[in-house]
Amino acid sequence: MKTWKTLAALTATLLLQGAAWAADAYPSRPVKLLVGYAPGGPVDTAARIYAEQLGRVLKQPVVVDNRAGASGAIAADMTAKAAPDGYTLYFVASPTMTMTPLIQHSVNFNPVKDFTYIGLITDYTNVLLVNKDFPAKNVGELVDYARKHPEGVSFGSAGVGASNHLSAELLAQMNNVKMLHVPYKGNAPAMADVMSGKVTFMFDITGTAIGHINGGKVRALAVTSKTRNPALPNVPTMIESGQKDYDLTGWYALVGPQKLPADVVDKLVKAQKAVGEDAAFRQRMSAGGYDVNISTPKALGDRIQRELALWGGVVKKANIQAD
Repeated sequence: MKTWKTLAALTATLLLQGAAWAADAYPSRPVKLLVGYAPGGPVDTAARIYAEQLGRVLKQPVVVDNRAGASGAIAADMTAKAAPDGYTLYFVASPTMTMTPLIQHSVNFNPVKDFTYIGLITDYTNVLLVNKDFPAKNVGELVDYARKHPEGVSFGSAGVGASNHLSAELLAQMNNVKMLHVPYKGNAPAMADVMSGKVTFMFDITGTAIGHINGGKVRALAVTSKTRNPALPNVPTMIESGQKDYDLTGWYALVGPQKLPADVVDKLVKAQKAVGEDAAFRQRMSAGGYDVNISTPKALGDRIQRELALWGGVVKKANIQAD
C-alpha cells in the first residue's frame, strides 16, 4: 500500500512538473493568426507586419490565416471556438467587436464573454472626404447644406454596419439632419462614386485616402480623432469643426479564445509590448497611417464596452439591421 502511495505521489509530482514545463515552453510550435478580411486589404496588410514581428519575439512563426466574411464575424466565431492554448489568436479590427454584433443578429459570438483580451495594437483615424466640386468647404457647411437640401446629401460606405456607415450616421444624428446612406461592397467603389460626384461624401481610413487627397480627386474636411493627424496637418478635427465630442478612432487588437491560461496571456502581453517598442515596426505602421497604441487587456476590454454603448445607441436610433 505504501508503495502505491509513493508511486501516486511521484506521478502527481511529475505531472505538475510536466504542466509547468509545457507552460514555460509556450510557444513550442507555430501560432495561427486569424484575420477576418481578404488578403491585400488594410487589415490584412497590418496583420502581416504585426505577425512578422510577433514571430521574431516569440521565436516561432506566426502564420496569417485569412477567414474573410461577415465583417470579421467568421474569424471571430472560429477564435471563440478554438482550443484555449494560445496557438489560435485573432488580429481583430474594431468594427467586428463593437459594431457587427449590434447589427448582424445571426453572429455566433459575444464580444464581451467569448474572448481573452491581450491588448490593443494600433489606432487609426478616419477622414471625412467630399467630392472636389461640392460647395461645402468645411463640416459646418456640409451640415448646413444637408439641412437646407434634405434630399441633397448622400454618403457612401463599405456596407451596412461598416464603420464608415455608422460614423456618418452619428454625424447626421448629432446634427438632426437627413443624409442618404448608399452602401457598397467595399470602400473602393464608394470612393469611386465620391470622386465622380454620384455621392456627396464618405469617411475613409486616412492611410488609404491620402493618395486621393494629394491627387486632388477629393477634398478632406476633417479627421475623426481628437488631435490632428500628422499626415494631414492642415485638416482640422471634427471637434475643431464644431462637432463637440466627435472623437472616433478605429483600432486593431489581439484576442484569443476564452479561458486562455494566465501564463500564456502574460507571455503574449509581454511579447506585444516588445513588438510595440520596435522602431522598425512603429515606422512601418506609421507609413500605413496607423498609430501604435499597445495596451493592457483591461484597457482593451474597457474600450470595447464604451464603444458598444456608443454604437448601440446609434444603431437603435437609426434602426440599422444587416439581416
